Amino acid sequence: MKSLKPRLLTAFIGIPALILFLFVANLWNPIMGITVALATAFMVGEYLNANKLLKNYPVAFPCIAVSCLIPLLINTSAVYAIVFLFMVAVAVVMMAKHESINFMQIAYAVTGTLLITFGMSAISKISIGTGLIFYFSTIFSLPWMADAGAFFVGATVGKHKLCPKISPKKTVEGAVGGVIFCLISAVLVGLIFQFIIMKEFSFNFVALIILSIIVAPLSIVGDLTFSLIKRSLDIKDYGSIFPGHGGMLDRFDSIIFTAPVMVILNQFMPFFQ
Repeated sequence: MKSLKPRLLTAFIGIPALILFLFVANLWNPIMGITVALATAFMVGEYLNANKLLKNYPVAFPCIAVSCLIPLLINTSAVYAIVFLFMVAVAVVMMAKHESINFMQIAYAVTGTLLITFGMSAISKISIGTGLIFYFSTIFSLPWMADAGAFFVGATVGKHKLCPKISPKKTVEGAVGGVIFCLISAVLVGLIFQFIIMKEFSFNFVALIILSIIVAPLSIVGDLTFSLIKRSLDIKDYGSIFPGHGGMLDRFDSIIFTAPVMVILNQFMPFFQ
C-alpha cells in the first residue's frame, strides 16, 4: 500500500476543506454553481492537456467556455442554446482549421468536454436550496467510499483481476468490497442526516440503498473509462494536484458518472420529504 500515506494526507486536508465549503455554500447558494463551474473547467483543461490540445486555442476555448457556463446555468432554460452554440463553434473550428486540426482531435475534445460537463453539472442541479448539504455529501461520499472499499479490500485479499488490460490493480474482490462499503456508507449518511443534521425531515432509506447499489458499479465504470483514455494516451495521471490521486479529473472521474444517477433517482424516489 505505497499510496496509502498520500491518500490519507489528501483526505486529512480535503475533508475539512469540503466541510468549510459546505458551510459557505449553505449561507450563499450561488457559490455552489460557481465552484462546480471552476472545477469542471479545470478538469476539462486537464483532459485537453492530456492530448496536447489545451494550447490549441480554437479547440480549447469553446470547450472551456461551455464547461463553465453549463454548471452555472444548468437549472435555467439557457442550457439548450449553450450546447447548440458550442456545437456550431466546434463545426466552424473544424472547417476553418481542417488542415491543422483533424477530426479525431475534435471528437476527443467534444466527447470528453460534454461527458465531464454534464456529469459535474448534476452537482449544481441537485445541490440547491433545502438539502444542499445532504445532496452534496451523498454525491461525494458514496463513490469515494466505494473507491476506498475497492482499494483496501483489493489490496488486502484481491486475487482475481477485473480489467487487467485497463487497470491492472482492480480486482473482483475489490469491486465487491466497494459495493459493501458504498451500501454501508449510504445507510450511515441517511442515519446521520435523519437523527442529527436534518431531524425535521423523513429520509427514504430504500432510495439510498438503491442509489448505493447503482453508484458502486458505476463508479468503477467511470474510473475505468478515464483510465482507458489515459492508457491510450500513455499517461499515468491527468495531473498532480492531489497527492496519491493525481489530478482533479483522476479524483472526480467516478463522480462524473454517479452524480447524474442521484438527480434521476431523486425525481422518482425523493430522498427526503
